[in-house]
Amino acid sequence: MGLKAHTLERRRWRHRWRHSLRARLLTVFVLLAFAMTAVFLVGMQSTLASGWREAGVPLISDYVNRLVAEIGSPPDVQRAEALTARLPIAIRIQGPTVNWESHPERAEYEGRRGFESRTGQMLSRTTADGHRISFGLGTLPWQRGPHRFGWLTLALLLALIVAAYSYVRRLLRPLDDIRAGAERFGAGDFAQAIPLRRRDELGDLARRINTMAHDIRAMLDAKRALLLALSHELRSPLTRARLNAELLPDTPDTEAERAALLRDLNEMRELISDLLESERLTSPHGALHREPVDLTALVREVAAEHPEGARAVLDLPADLPPLPLDRARVSLLVRNLLDNALRHGGDAAQPPRITLHAEGQGARLTVRDFGPGVDEAQLERLTEPFYRTDSARQRATGGVGLGMYLCRLVAQAHGGSFAVRNAQPGLEIDVLLN
Repeated sequence: MGLKAHTLERRRWRHRWRHSLRARLLTVFVLLAFAMTAVFLVGMQSTLASGWREAGVPLISDYVNRLVAEIGSPPDVQRAEALTARLPIAIRIQGPTVNWESHPERAEYEGRRGFESRTGQMLSRTTADGHRISFGLGTLPWQRGPHRFGWLTLALLLALIVAAYSYVRRLLRPLDDIRAGAERFGAGDFAQAIPLRRRDELGDLARRINTMAHDIRAMLDAKRALLLALSHELRSPLTRARLNAELLPDTPDTEAERAALLRDLNEMRELISDLLESERLTSPHGALHREPVDLTALVREVAAEHPEGARAVLDLPADLPPLPLDRARVSLLVRNLLDNALRHGGDAAQPPRITLHAEGQGARLTVRDFGPGVDEAQLERLTEPFYRTDSARQRATGGVGLGMYLCRLVAQAHGGSFAVRNAQPGLEIDVLLN
């Protein structure tokens, strides 16, 4: 279980790193710094090594000969001590009469191999009397506080990384503003523009997105205003036309034409009402009028008011608590779903079924018919405005194509979800209301 959690955490970290431009830039900066340091050190080491071979070795060899001559033969310990006091070197004398070491603590704790590792490559000479004198580096000034130097270097490196991260974060801060602004504009909130913090390419991008959002808002407002104006203006002539149609003489010759005319007028009136309601639901200023609603009683009421609602099977709980819903919008949703199920599944062997049950803080409403269903290619488009399936192209049976669209808007306005799927047989619509 721990290994699985570790793997998931590593995958999440990798996903965040891949989707964070700031983290990737900082990683590139750190890797570049280490790569440049490594290249510099390798280059300097190669240069110094070649210089040492060509010029350093002869000079050091001659210097060692001079030091051996100064110590004398047989070796004089006092002269050796004076050399180690004056120069940062370590001296070891081994022979038949004199055995002396300038840094005995190293031999005591580290042995010969440790001494050579601390002092570097030993340079040795053998005197005429058989003594061997070895030289190496002694205690250098910067070796007196190596830990302090190392911690200082680490602190400086961390400070550089923090400074680079701060600069990259400040450099990419407009991207956070642009992302938040794009999310607001996508949700229909154009009130707050993206702040313009810089005058570089990112600032120019934010300004262009603000201009685009302003143009989109103007187009949407113009479209909404035009649609609302047309809808309001069409209601009056439709009302007069309906009144005139109802006042036509009720004769056998005009009865069929009168019924057809009234049906078309009713359909146009419903279309205008649906258009107005869809614009109210999609408007960012549209608000729900929530109140405690007994959803069980509301579904029974809608089914009772429908001319063919008695044919539907209702599976409703009796103990569902009241929910804060917009009664008018939820009634519209239930009425449209019931009408759709009766229209497309009324001739099936089983009647449509409406199921309701509590889920979390809300309720889940499922409406299913047992008709022919919908082709899978058309299933995803059922909730688009003015879309009707091929089998429902006739307005007399297929409506105007706004019913499912309005149902989806009502569910989303309540913070829920709306799903359509083939139940084989029939179509099942699942609505979650919160």
